Amino acid sequence: MDHAADAHRTDLMTITRYVLNEQSKHPESRGDFTILLSHIVLGCKFVCTAVNKAGLAKLIGLAGETNVQGEEQKKLDVLSNEVFIKALVSSGRTCILVSEEDEEATFVEPPNRGKYCVVFDPLDGSSNIDCGVSIGTIFGIYAIEDGEEPKIEDVLQPGKNMVAAGYCMYGSSCTLVLSTGSGVNGFTLDPSLGEFILTHPDIKIPKKGKIYSVNEGNAKNWDTPTAKYVEKCKFPQDGSPAKSLRYIGSMVADVHRTLLYGGIFLYPADKKSPNGKLRVLYEVFPMSYLMEQAGGQSFTGKGRALDLLPNKIHERSPIFLGSFDDVEEIKALYAAEEQK
Repeated sequence: MDHAADAHRTDLMTITRYVLNEQSKHPESRGDFTILLSHIVLGCKFVCTAVNKAGLAKLIGLAGETNVQGEEQKKLDVLSNEVFIKALVSSGRTCILVSEEDEEATFVEPPNRGKYCVVFDPLDGSSNIDCGVSIGTIFGIYAIEDGEEPKIEDVLQPGKNMVAAGYCMYGSSCTLVLSTGSGVNGFTLDPSLGEFILTHPDIKIPKKGKIYSVNEGNAKNWDTPTAKYVEKCKFPQDGSPAKSLRYIGSMVADVHRTLLYGGIFLYPADKKSPNGKLRVLYEVFPMSYLMEQAGGQSFTGKGRALDLLPNKIHERSPIFLGSFDDVEEIKALYAAEEQK
């Protein structure tokens, strides 16, 4: 691909243009959502640059030390959190922010306040940075009624009420996957343009996949339906080929692969984590939203993930998500277990 020629192309669909096109379908919109998303995109670009430099900073002894200005070099997850908090507050379009890094929700001061609540994990999988495994940012957006005083209940809503969700993966390329409620689109950062370009339009997850993704190290603590399902993946009784196991251990990377290639991602409850391990608001909900928008489904072991009503901002839940038929199978196993 000739990048020099590419840089002069004006027919590339940038994420900004895509969001503006979406906005034009809603004549009542005032552009607030577009401004909010552009600030999220800016945060993602910033973190992408920081992640790419992190290995080097560590190798030459910068991370965790004091820099020339006498400031401590921040750990990447703390830095990413500050980047997103600042980007979201300065957009002037948010009222409540819930971050994986902060124990309490952030309520935006009235002069900068808008009608959107953003829930996010600024750097998911950050323990994987040192070995070069893909990590990412996950986010979900709720809208509240204009003019209302924001309260914590505004974010403690079922995931199906979200107006948008997405993630940005910092890997071999920087990819942002987004849904604003009408399908799922993937954008890749072109470093020469500094722009996210639409590279994966209208992502549809295959109806059935050949891959299962789970931490088998927890197998001895699994419940019966999960154990039965994984057994079926490895030793199918119906003559079909066995599924392949792929588990990166970075949720963004595992879900991204599941979305593109099909299959199922499982993080069940087990004896060690009876409520599961992944957080409802900023991991389970955004990823479930994207899966459903791409034609897949998402299940908690009890019901549809997006129907959950969280009681706390850092609540956890088991999760099974991916190709429609694969999730159907696990749902059937849980239903059979209930019948006993």
